[in-house]
Amino acid sequence: TLFRSAAGGCAGDTPGPAAPPTMITSLACMALLMLTATASPAAQDQLFSYIDTHQEDYVKRLKDWVAIESDSSEPSKRHLVTDMMHVAKEMIEQMGGRVEMARIGDQELPSGQVIPLPPVILAEIGSDPTKSTICFYGHLDVQPAKKEDGWATDPYTLVDKNGNLYGRGTSDDKGQVLALLNAIEASAIDGLPVNVKLVLEGMEEAGSSGLDKLVEERAGTFFANVDYFVVTDTAWASNTPGITYAARGNCYFFVEVLCAKKDLHSGNFGGAVHEAMSDLIYLLNTLVNSSGHILIPGIYDDVAALTEEEKELYANLTFDVDVFKANVGAKKLLYDTKEDVLMHRWRYPSLSIHGIEGAFSGSGSKTVIPAKVTGKFSIRQVPNMEPSVVEKQVTDYLQKKFAERDSPNEVKVTMVIGAKPWISDLKEPQYVAAQKAVRRVFHVDADMIRVGGTIPVANTFQVVTRKSVMLLGIGGPDDASHGQNEKISRHNYIQGIKLYAAFLQEGASR
Repeated sequence: TLFRSAAGGCAGDTPGPAAPPTMITSLACMALLMLTATASPAAQDQLFSYIDTHQEDYVKRLKDWVAIESDSSEPSKRHLVTDMMHVAKEMIEQMGGRVEMARIGDQELPSGQVIPLPPVILAEIGSDPTKSTICFYGHLDVQPAKKEDGWATDPYTLVDKNGNLYGRGTSDDKGQVLALLNAIEASAIDGLPVNVKLVLEGMEEAGSSGLDKLVEERAGTFFANVDYFVVTDTAWASNTPGITYAARGNCYFFVEVLCAKKDLHSGNFGGAVHEAMSDLIYLLNTLVNSSGHILIPGIYDDVAALTEEEKELYANLTFDVDVFKANVGAKKLLYDTKEDVLMHRWRYPSLSIHGIEGAFSGSGSKTVIPAKVTGKFSIRQVPNMEPSVVEKQVTDYLQKKFAERDSPNEVKVTMVIGAKPWISDLKEPQYVAAQKAVRRVFHVDADMIRVGGTIPVANTFQVVTRKSVMLLGIGGPDDASHGQNEKISRHNYIQGIKLYAAFLQEGASR
């Protein structure tokens, strides 16, 4: 259950025949207290105090959510993703929200089996036309996790240790979504200052299948009265709270080389054939130099120019290059200054080589000449780069380089992902509201940051609805969101609830 039942009541209450849930009773008590509060600072103190008082309830909720193995990449666990969606639906409904479980279609597996995609939650709490309407996005599915992968504890059992809450999904993204819902619940005691809409999906970690189509279909209905969008799926660059206004895109490529109709023995055929692996290594080696500079002609032509205003943002950010290097475990970085490191992570394109399919990669030795190998690499592109332009630049360049090698083998270049970059305007009212909320809760100015990864839904919301989008997350810089021992600090989780509550108040003005 979402609420722990126990007897309780406000001072002076007449005992009733039934014992109401503790948190519901506390909500009622606080409502009475807040009705007497005429100044917003007093109301704020009451709200923050309430959140502090219920820390253990919030941690318990997160424990219950983490226990659901909602791994969207594993079809055999798809029912658990759907279970997770229904748990969130129940919580929203208990807060008085209206919830639609929107169907987004089916998925055909390689075996030919067809299974339904988990529904997307479209929820609404409040519909006052005089108030602003803020739509929040998050996801409830998680990355795969097994203890034998190197976790110190069972990834689906929340562990509260040394100020951190360990478990799969604690940071990405169950903990952040739950912090938001906790904040909405606490803020609703005295009436929500804004209308809230929620979009919660269960396939983000597997490509957000069906989400773009759903947003397009509901642009004129569910999303029609939305003033701003907020994505609750991001981390800070340091221990200073960050507000994210831009993300890089992702053009992911396969380059396939075929040299024979079957794998060959190197003792019998080595020295007699043009080997696919040698061709592929050659091609991959022409993509980027040892300084990280991409060698594909024209790739930097459309990169947005760096302005003086943006330069100043980087100069003011909290970021320690030595700490970053130590956390990575690298002996040396490509750049030495804070500004250069951050800009090349966030606002300039990068090219990374990820692996080779079809090559021998097991332990021991195997003297095989692979008949076909596929190299996999991606370009994180930035505003104003277009995936279609990048695709042509990469394909033309690799075909040219392959022709120069004069190999008789077959080569094929395919772009399998073409996600666009996203950037927003820092002068939009919701960014101003978020900065005020950060100052209220953390007593510091927020870092205005970008992310080097890709947030496709941010671009989708912005392009389809033409409304402002902002990323307001509470993840820490060392949360290991896709790795072993994922965690969120208790501090970030609890203070994050206050942050979302403060943002709801600050966002009340249009």
